[in-house]
Amino acid sequence: MAVAPAPVRRRRRGMPRWLIIAFVVLAASGLLAILAAIGWIATWGFQMLSARPPALGTTIVVPDESKAAKALATEAPGTEEYAATEYLAAQPTAYWLTPEEDPIGEVFGRMTHLAEEAREQDASIAVVVYGLPGRDCGNFSAGGLDEPDYVTWTEEIAAGLRAAGDLQKIVILEPDSLALAPECGNVAERVAQLRGAIDRLAGPNTWIYVDGGHSTWLPAEEMARLISQLDRAGSIRGFATNVSNYNHASEEFAYARVLSNLLGGAKAVVDTSRSGAGSNGEWCNPRGRLIGEPGGTLADDVVDTNLWIKPPGESDGECNGGPAAGVWWPKAAVELTRDVD
Repeated sequence: MAVAPAPVRRRRRGMPRWLIIAFVVLAASGLLAILAAIGWIATWGFQMLSARPPALGTTIVVPDESKAAKALATEAPGTEEYAATEYLAAQPTAYWLTPEEDPIGEVFGRMTHLAEEAREQDASIAVVVYGLPGRDCGNFSAGGLDEPDYVTWTEEIAAGLRAAGDLQKIVILEPDSLALAPECGNVAERVAQLRGAIDRLAGPNTWIYVDGGHSTWLPAEEMARLISQLDRAGSIRGFATNVSNYNHASEEFAYARVLSNLLGGAKAVVDTSRSGAGSNGEWCNPRGRLIGEPGGTLADDVVDTNLWIKPPGESDGECNGGPAAGVWWPKAAVELTRDVD
């Protein structure tokens, strides 16, 4: 009897080893991506939850490379110029970012340095962004960047703000830009430039205040119309008043309240760096002025707090015997601090 041939056993071919490795690598990469995304969301969420706007008691950084600090080495110890400069160099004051002092390629490093100082001092960063094209309409503080470079420069500042995610950041955006625009005839241009800057700079725990003029400049109704055109209420905290001016804090608080009501409750910060004697009606190096209330000592339900925004001792421009705008002027430092004990 014939025996049936045994069935042929076909060897099952397994998945190639290289394909298995590829699947494992892809799975691991996907897991890492998911974990990274979770980490980013957690970090972003923590920053959002821990974000607090400026308030009574807010202390901003004392910049070790302020113009007052740099000028100290040029003054003779024992003189009134040295004493005034030393005092002002030790005060928490906003740092002015300008393309002339901190250009493209260097401004991120400046932000990094300010962040390091803020951590060491347990303070907040406060910067003034001041580099718009056609800045100051060609007046004493003329300068700024062209449009493409302004975008690049503010992008680098924004990167520095994002890198300091653990810190409170206060941004005073382009003082005088809106209040001067009607006189300069460039309202639409300014609005577009500021909108772009706000979009780039906005981020967690970054509190942006746009130009709000001051109580003796434009009427509040006109200033409110200018600010409203920015259409960025969700990205900005509010407005800054009295920047580089001399009005009493009480006058600015009253003005801020009127302006806030017109803007649906926007908040404010007030510059009190040179408000101690009030204004005599002049804006450029007026005589007889004094430093005002220290930053973080005043607040109400509209004004988040007061800050020293314009560094006392820096000239307003070539007027009343002063040097160029922004240059350290020992004579002004002495006069502004003459009542300091």
